[in-house]
Amino acid sequence: MYARSTTVLARPGAIDAGIAYIRDEVMPRLLGMSGCIGLSMLVDRPSGRCIVTSAWQTEDTMHASEEELRPLRDRAAETLGGGPLVEEWEIAVLHRDHASTPAACVRATWVRISAEHADRIVDIYRTTLLPQIREFEGFCSASFMVNRSTGYAVSSVTFDSYDAMRRTRNLAAVVREQDARSSSAEVVEVGEYELALAHLRVPELGRDHP
Repeated sequence: MYARSTTVLARPGAIDAGIAYIRDEVMPRLLGMSGCIGLSMLVDRPSGRCIVTSAWQTEDTMHASEEELRPLRDRAAETLGGGPLVEEWEIAVLHRDHASTPAACVRATWVRISAEHADRIVDIYRTTLLPQIREFEGFCSASFMVNRSTGYAVSSVTFDSYDAMRRTRNLAAVVREQDARSSSAEVVEVGEYELALAHLRVPELGRDHP
C-alpha cells in the first residue's frame, strides 16, 4: 500500500473552508478513482498546518491519479491559502483497534532513517514499538510510513480524544527515545493534530503480534 501526503500552511481563517472543500469536492472524486482506498486530513489550527493524505492499493495507481488530482490539489491549497508540499510514502505498518471518533486526534512523529536500515526499522516498529503504543490510553490506530529515497519515515498514532493524547505525551516521549536508540533513527519533529477528516479503507498491514 502507498500514500501521497499534501501539506499546506494555511491561513487560520481559511481552515474550515479548506476542510469543507476537501470533504465535499476532493474526497468524492478521489474515492471514486481506481485503486484509492482512503483519505484523511490532519489540522493544527495554531500553526495552520494541514496534511491531507490519500491511500492507494499500489504505487502505479497512485501515480496514475496524479494528473487528475493536481487541479483539485491546487484548488484546495488556494482555498487554504498556502502552497502545497507533496510527498509519497510506502505504508509499511497499519494497525486499527477501532474506528476513529469525531473527537479523534493524531500525534505524528517524523524520523530520519537510512535506506539500508529501513526494513529493520519497520520491523522494530511492528514488533517492539507498536505493542507499547497499543497500550496507550485512548488508542485508536497507528501507522508507519517510509520513503526510502528521501530517508524519512512518519509514525501516526490516533487517539479517541485530545485529552487522551495529551495524557500520553510523557510516556510517548520515553517510547520514542527508546525506539530511536534501538533503530538508529533520528526524531526530527513531533506534531499533534485534530483529525478533521477520516475515510480510510486501508487493511491491516505488517501485523505479526497478538
